[in-house]
Amino acid sequence: MRISDRAQRIEPFYVMEVAKAAQALASEVAHTDRPMIFLNIGEPDFTAPALVQAAASRAIESGATQYTQALGMQSLRECISNWYATRFQVHVPASRIVVTAGASAALQLACLALINRGDEILTPDPSYPCNRHFVSAADGTAVLVPTTAAERFQLTADKVAAAWTDKTRGVLLASPSNPTGTSIHPDELRRIHQVVQARGGITLVDEIYLGLSHDDAYGHSALAISEDIISINSFSKYFNMTGWRLGWLVVPEHVVPVIERLAQNLFICPSTIAQHAALACFEQDSLTEYEQRRTEFKVRRDYFIPALNELGLTVPVMPDGAFYAWADCSAHCQRLGLKDSWDFAFAAMRQAHVAITPGRDFGQAETAQFVRFSTANSMGELQAAIARLRHWLN
Repeated sequence: MRISDRAQRIEPFYVMEVAKAAQALASEVAHTDRPMIFLNIGEPDFTAPALVQAAASRAIESGATQYTQALGMQSLRECISNWYATRFQVHVPASRIVVTAGASAALQLACLALINRGDEILTPDPSYPCNRHFVSAADGTAVLVPTTAAERFQLTADKVAAAWTDKTRGVLLASPSNPTGTSIHPDELRRIHQVVQARGGITLVDEIYLGLSHDDAYGHSALAISEDIISINSFSKYFNMTGWRLGWLVVPEHVVPVIERLAQNLFICPSTIAQHAALACFEQDSLTEYEQRRTEFKVRRDYFIPALNELGLTVPVMPDGAFYAWADCSAHCQRLGLKDSWDFAFAAMRQAHVAITPGRDFGQAETAQFVRFSTANSMGELQAAIARLRHWLN
């Protein structure tokens, strides 16, 4: 059976390949005094709050499980609109909000609506691998632009202008970013968008970690800059609903009918049960709980990053959001005779029973010397992981 060229262009998601290896080893050590600690997957250890779970149960019990509109429930779109107004002081009409089957569906819809065969999209290196694969699936090409710690591992307006060619269609950014947890300063993002607009391009910004910002200088939505910016968001991270597969997309008014037509054909609608549950995310008790959890994520970051630095796993830029640590393991690779971060990650898994993610997935610009830690685990697990790594490395 012949496999399409499109499918063959999509590289393996090495994060998940490493996760499978970690799970296999975990079963072998599960009953020892050192069971596997998983710091490799970016998933909050918190589940959806009680009000959200109760709302899902009510939807099932009442039979509210039939299709919704392809754009999502109007009541949920209005709740999201109100959240932008109260949390970020940005007016985003509900008519511009499209509820999707996770941020993945939002990215797919945006790419299919705006990218033609042969178009190139500039994206930072390092960056989340699946984002560039959505570009590829739309028959475009993601062009990785190397970034540095001095640039917070983010694109700058100067780099966008320098990398722009006749084939360039726009930029795909993430703020805060996976794997670095760093954001683009609003002033720089405004300059980037000006460069893109001057060339008739599109600015797409992945904001799925925006709710988990820890620094007032960076915790602003790109939607405050221009109505032409396209924002991708999700209920997975801040709202702790990873497996519910619910997200949203904010686009200019004239793009909404295009997205709706694609969504009708590709997805029919997002999960009705998840949408009813998500309404409860915006209850005051739920929002209070989410803010308490955000504070806990910051406490974990403030412990874990200095602890990594003390171990010689240097984090060159303090994350201002999300729950990741992008750590340079090259000194330890050299000392231990390991080729790169891929070998380091497997050595940590086997010898310290700590699962982490090598940099291979995230690009080509020195990613072989970096590993990504998730700090979404409990403080107890983070402390145990540091103790094991210290014992192994010393």
